[in-house]
Amino acid sequence: MVTPALRDDRGSATIEMVLLVPAFMLLLMMLVMGGRLALAHQSVQSAASEAARAASLERGADSEDRGLAAAKTFLSDEGLECSAVDVTVDTAGKASEPGVPDQFVDATVACDVPLADLALPGIGGSRSVSATASSPIDTFRER
Repeated sequence: MVTPALRDDRGSATIEMVLLVPAFMLLLMMLVMGGRLALAHQSVQSAASEAARAASLERGADSEDRGLAAAKTFLSDEGLECSAVDVTVDTAGKASEPGVPDQFVDATVACDVPLADLALPGIGGSRSVSATASSPIDTFRER
């Protein structure tokens, strides 16, 4: 016969909570990290589109500068905190003669999203998010 002292369940809920709370917190922080990276990717994609469009619309020789400024302004307006931002605008398509179809301006934006404040084990520092966009150059543009 088993005595009631051997069936005592006191303290089992505490042990379960001690085991489950850290796992739940880790899952919650990973969801926050995924959301932060998804929002950063969306903002970086939009910044690349803005840079390509601004550079393709610029008529003068400062197309690359206009694209760089547009991307950095868009990222600051979005409030995206990047530890490092790299914007590359390729305006080689603008060197073609007017009337040549299928010429594009390409823009690539890369952002290092800081993740150190989440304190996830094995994940520290930052993750790089990058995107590339193209914008067509007007075939019948003037010089």
